[in-house]
Amino acid sequence: MVSTRRTSYPEPAEVGDQPEGGSETKNSKTHGMVRIIFISLVLDLLAFTMILPLFPTLLDYYGRHDESGLYASLHHSVDQFREVLQIPDTKKYNSVLFGGVLGSLFSLLQFVTSPVIGAASDVYGRRSVMLVTMVGIALSYVLWAMSYNFGIFVLARIVGGIFKGNVSLSTTIVTDISTTKTRGKGMAMIGLAFSVGFIVGPMIGAYFATKGGLFAEGAWAVTPALLALTLSIADLLFVFAFLKETLPQEKRAPSMGNSFQERQNLINPFSLFRFSAVKNTNTKEMQILQQLGLSYFLYLFLFSGLEFTLTFLVHIRFQYTSMQQGKMFVFMGLIMAALQGGYVRRIKPGQEKRVALTGMLILIPAFVIIAFSSGSFLYYLGLALFSIASGTVVPCMTTIVTMYGPEDQKGTIMGIFRSLGALSRAFGPAAASAVYWGAGAGVCYIWGAVLMVFPIYILTRVIPAKTQ
Repeated sequence: MVSTRRTSYPEPAEVGDQPEGGSETKNSKTHGMVRIIFISLVLDLLAFTMILPLFPTLLDYYGRHDESGLYASLHHSVDQFREVLQIPDTKKYNSVLFGGVLGSLFSLLQFVTSPVIGAASDVYGRRSVMLVTMVGIALSYVLWAMSYNFGIFVLARIVGGIFKGNVSLSTTIVTDISTTKTRGKGMAMIGLAFSVGFIVGPMIGAYFATKGGLFAEGAWAVTPALLALTLSIADLLFVFAFLKETLPQEKRAPSMGNSFQERQNLINPFSLFRFSAVKNTNTKEMQILQQLGLSYFLYLFLFSGLEFTLTFLVHIRFQYTSMQQGKMFVFMGLIMAALQGGYVRRIKPGQEKRVALTGMLILIPAFVIIAFSSGSFLYYLGLALFSIASGTVVPCMTTIVTMYGPEDQKGTIMGIFRSLGALSRAFGPAAASAVYWGAGAGVCYIWGAVLMVFPIYILTRVIPAKTQ
């Protein structure tokens, strides 16, 4: 009998009343596995983010040396996009747009492959699929180290995008091993790994970017590429040695789908928004998954788009140098890391929705402040609010979505959820850039504040499936 009435998410099927000693042992194993996932993601993200500051110099190099015609063709397309939006023809803006195109390609590939990788882990186990993705990621760095022409470099990005499913698998593993009480802490640690990776990784890349001697003709960026490869191999060996399988054979899905329709559900955008690949789920839970997916997509579409335009804004409005922009992103990363390492992992079970809504609401004044900021102090105030939302919304929404759906399809669910986020990051920057250069920074950010009402409204309609 329950003595008090409270709203909560449904407990995983394997969680029940346990003796105190057994509970302590389970918690100890859970914490140990979360630490393994945290270390693995930090190694992975250090390698992944190292290339970000190198993009401008890389693209400049390929522009002068590529003989395949691929660079010229892609550059022509970017120029047409720039001319349509009336973006000034400067080296800095061209590099940002070109990098955005490659980033969108990477995100589109993740959109296609994340549900497939997640579904494969439901059938073949998390550990084996995780190791396959990590081998693919390492291969992408091998190609980067060998990319003496632009075609091989693009191929490296394509291979990386196809196999970059380890993040969604990490969230699925945390779902496997955690309970309602401990899941939020696990997701916060994943968020903390992202913050650490995106603070330290670009700093390593920036160091290499300043060492012109490393970039001799015929040996472009080999040293940072080999460092990224070393980190990825270390990550692979670490996971092989310490990560245990978290999905027992008896809990696995029988197959990834035998019919054409079942397989199409893993790649069709409309099917992904409906979570059609998830079977044996009651109508109420399916509705909640669809609401969460749509809210998450709209939130990241707006957030990633306006985040992309920050580089334009500070360069035009405050004349920030590349170093000042780097410090700006470190400032954001430190706030996110502090939140995820301190506050987010201590959120009580059942409060994730409230915190996610608060983060989205905070973005509204953040966008307004940034829109009208005339000095660095006011701008950094808006940036601080922006970072608070960034550090809370995604971990909390990820925690919520893990509470729904059959146990043997958690990989599929997390793959679809991750895929919708990748789709938003693929198109958000292009849409925001169109508004930014077509109507101005103020209008762009004000519209962002207004449109944020939609993901907030959708998330408020999500009613927990179980009331105790």
